[in-house]
Amino acid sequence: MYPALAAAEALIRLVPNVSLSFVGSMGGFERPLVEAAGLPFADYREVRAGPLHGVSLPRKLWSAVNLAAGTLQALALMLRRRPGAIFITGGWSGLPVSLAGWLLRVPILIFLPDIEPGLAIKALRPFARRVAVTTEDSRRYFPARKVIVTGYPLRQAVLDASHEAGIRHFRLDPARQTLLVFGGSRGARAINNALMDVLPGLLAEGIQVLHVTGTLDWPDIEKRAVGLPDTYHAFPYLHGDMGLALAAADLVVSRAGASVLGEFPFFGLASVLVPYPHAWRYQKVNAEYLASRGAALHLDETRLAEDLLPTVRDLLAGDNTRLKAMRQQAAALAQPDGAQKIAEELVHLAGGRS
Repeated sequence: MYPALAAAEALIRLVPNVSLSFVGSMGGFERPLVEAAGLPFADYREVRAGPLHGVSLPRKLWSAVNLAAGTLQALALMLRRRPGAIFITGGWSGLPVSLAGWLLRVPILIFLPDIEPGLAIKALRPFARRVAVTTEDSRRYFPARKVIVTGYPLRQAVLDASHEAGIRHFRLDPARQTLLVFGGSRGARAINNALMDVLPGLLAEGIQVLHVTGTLDWPDIEKRAVGLPDTYHAFPYLHGDMGLALAAADLVVSRAGASVLGEFPFFGLASVLVPYPHAWRYQKVNAEYLASRGAALHLDETRLAEDLLPTVRDLLAGDNTRLKAMRQQAAALAQPDGAQKIAEELVHLAGGRS
């Protein structure tokens, strides 16, 4: 979602009179995020779709029915809107849209946020005219003639965030070091529990903590936070303010979703990455990419209880030599113009600015 919104922002800056339509999944999570972004989409539509891998045969058959219906929905939308180009960021809802676009010969640009393509992106590859990727490491998954390395597209709110503004916004002490902990919009229970277990020790050492719990664990964390010092700042979720939280932080503990490949390097932010273990290897590959370049440390979820506190202490204590080196290595990977590059490619595919 966030790469799609970042690309839309850049398109509007590049071509102010551009007309954009957003297509999401039926009853999906996309609509609230699109509405919160406040971008001038001409319309918002939903299409039927469903997974074809990792589900039972009856579910696959139902997904096939939904995909057929979704393709007809997408065809009707495109015949009405006549788009010059289509931008796909993954998810099974992209398949009926891509099928409709291919049938109508509308050029398609896919964006791969992770280093390795997921199943939906793999299914979409044959329909794409071009594929934008976050890192050079992703080139091997696509025909060379299709690939453009753009970096991860960042929203303007992230690009505009500064350390000083983040400190002011969250009312942090500029003399203290700041640890940011988060696990995504719904949260990561293992990370939340590990943090709460070591939190008294961290706060006692003068570290201030920004904790984005996710919506699932928020009621429990809110109760456990009662009576803690005011150097602990907890939130269920941050949307527009996430860039400020990243800018304010000296170190971050998080999952290893695709955004870490763009946002952490942009802020030169050292990280302790805990990939989600109960899915395919995308997060593990993302974490290893940053860790192998000296920008992050990779912790296994099964070792969180033992390793989280000493790891954070080691990085935030003393003269911070290791932390500074990690931040420099992260900053060397930054590609802040990803959204602009994607917008320019979409304009090119559409045949110009008109």
